[in-house]
Amino acid sequence: MKTYVVGGAVRDELLGLPVQDRDHVVVGATPEEMVRAGFKPVGKDFPVFLHPQSHEEYALARTERKSGRGYKGFTVDAAPEVTLEDDLRRRDLTINAMARGDDGALIDPFGGARDLAAGVLRHVSEAFAEDPVRILRVARFAARFGFRVAEETMRLMQRMVASGETDYLVPERVWQEFARGLGERQPERMFEVLEGSGLLARLLPEMKTTPRAFAGSVPERFALLAWPLPEAAVEAISERLRAPNDARELAQLASRNRGRLLAAPQAGAAELLELLKRTDALRRPERFAELLEVARRASPQSDYSRLEKALRAAAAVDAGAIANQASPGEIARLVDEARLRAIAAAV
Repeated sequence: MKTYVVGGAVRDELLGLPVQDRDHVVVGATPEEMVRAGFKPVGKDFPVFLHPQSHEEYALARTERKSGRGYKGFTVDAAPEVTLEDDLRRRDLTINAMARGDDGALIDPFGGARDLAAGVLRHVSEAFAEDPVRILRVARFAARFGFRVAEETMRLMQRMVASGETDYLVPERVWQEFARGLGERQPERMFEVLEGSGLLARLLPEMKTTPRAFAGSVPERFALLAWPLPEAAVEAISERLRAPNDARELAQLASRNRGRLLAAPQAGAAELLELLKRTDALRRPERFAELLEVARRASPQSDYSRLEKALRAAAAVDAGAIANQASPGEIARLVDEARLRAIAAAV
């Protein structure tokens, strides 16, 4: 039995980046031998184990053979005869197909270190085409590292899209990779790669342009994408990607209130109060703060300080005191009137 550190840990070490997680491959072992050695089995689709002390993942070396469409259409072989090179060959990119042995020696049968030094994202083998989510992974790594995609890899991704293989992408896996790419240092590179492969037009046909610069949280970045789109298009994208509620709600809020936000710098007290009510700013001030950040990035020439003053003035109104002195049918009107007066005085 031999164990090797593989994948991202080796890549990041060579790049001089902090190594967050270490994945290990075990060659020459059976599941029964791993259990006898104290490892805890956790894998469902193939044998993966947790180390009894470090709790790091140890996977038996394996090969995969395409047996159907989509993410689960694979037959896995994790026999003791599978070599380390066999295991590395099934990986997506050469920069992720390197290993280190117990003696510290670098094992790099596919030129990953060379591509890492050159800043190139290159597929390991034609098996890349068997999992369409790898196109999104390539785009994500481009966003993380700023690397270029090898010409032969781009051509392969284009063929994958043209063949219809990407029609079987699992939405949850798409969002997982898409969100991680949005959160990287250069998310605009992700969109360039997706556009070059042809997947962007399949995945986000409603989008005609993408922002040139991103900042903030992933929900804020997703809302920035939604900013120029009609609400129906935002809903379609959110549903197609299975976007989580926080990202979906902020994106819809940005699309729905874009015109009012753009008009806010010149709006009167009544319009400002209406905008605060429509965006639920008083009950959810944290989300409203995110919305304002999206608006500032989408329209940097706009000054939203009056809107922020309006929010502070409206929030300072003691709605509880008004409710205690009014009949139930009058409370909402009286609170609105008090907030309107406070906003008018503040702006």
